[in-house]
Amino acid sequence: MAINTVTGKINARDLGFTLIHEHLTAGFPGWELDNRGFNRKSEVGKAVDRMKEIQDLGVASFVDPCPMELGRDPEFAAEVAEKSGMRVIIATGLYNDAFGIPQHFRMLSADDIADVYIQELTEGIGKTGIKPGLIKTATGGIPGMSVDTAITANEEKCLRAAARAQKKTGAPLLCHNSESSPFGRETLDIFKEEGVDFNRVLIGHACGVGDMKYYFDILNRGAWIGFDRFGLEPIAPDKMRLASLIGLLAVGFDRIMLSQDAVGCWLGRTFPAIEKMMEAAPNSNYAHVCKHIIPQMLKAGVSEAKIRTLTVDNPRAYFGD
Repeated sequence: MAINTVTGKINARDLGFTLIHEHLTAGFPGWELDNRGFNRKSEVGKAVDRMKEIQDLGVASFVDPCPMELGRDPEFAAEVAEKSGMRVIIATGLYNDAFGIPQHFRMLSADDIADVYIQELTEGIGKTGIKPGLIKTATGGIPGMSVDTAITANEEKCLRAAARAQKKTGAPLLCHNSESSPFGRETLDIFKEEGVDFNRVLIGHACGVGDMKYYFDILNRGAWIGFDRFGLEPIAPDKMRLASLIGLLAVGFDRIMLSQDAVGCWLGRTFPAIEKMMEAAPNSNYAHVCKHIIPQMLKAGVSEAKIRTLTVDNPRAYFGD
């Protein structure tokens, strides 16, 4: 199946080693009104250097599922891809109720929102002509920064919009979840009502949950899970993420993909909560999985063939190979 990257279509079988959840840029809604801004030329250069570093480690494809309202920049992504040679895939879709979903979209119906997603997937983002390759959804907020007790009405509306756009275009769904309030089961319930093929659904940020029953419930329904926040130790220690991952592999569950959810460039000025988290997460970068996590997996007895399944074969299958 053909996949939209920021520099054109590729076949899923050509993805190679794929980091499934990273961010070139990110900024909370309103960052563009902050006069501090960012030095675009400098940040492109830094991003290209980071891409070349992970290419040297074997990474061939880089998925940036930044929602449309959180600093997504398709032209920045395309420039980085062109200068580095990395295959970069970006997303359409909206974030969660706590930190996203601009008022305009709160007032639209699920079908209207789906139409926006479909237009981006088939025609391109704005006037750039750059097409996303997947659809982002989000429930729950960010551990330590929000308290979440259920999927909100706005989040449910956006989930249904994403499901409808998925069925129309075939683009896979990648779902943000808060590790402290994980709604992966409930997300799948909504997608089931909409008739979504769970082979096209990845429940992200699962690795910090540390609940085997939660993992089993999602995996047994045929969805994928993202162990995609390695390095974000203030949320959950890597030892716990690794213990959960190795335990799942040991009992035969391997519908899992790896990443770090690292942010290369925060847009606008940052906040004390973000700065404190990043200070406590020195390994939150694009290279951490390759440099540190995979060697620990090998040491624990995970085979190279199984690591290839997680990093090469699973992204291919998820995107439709």
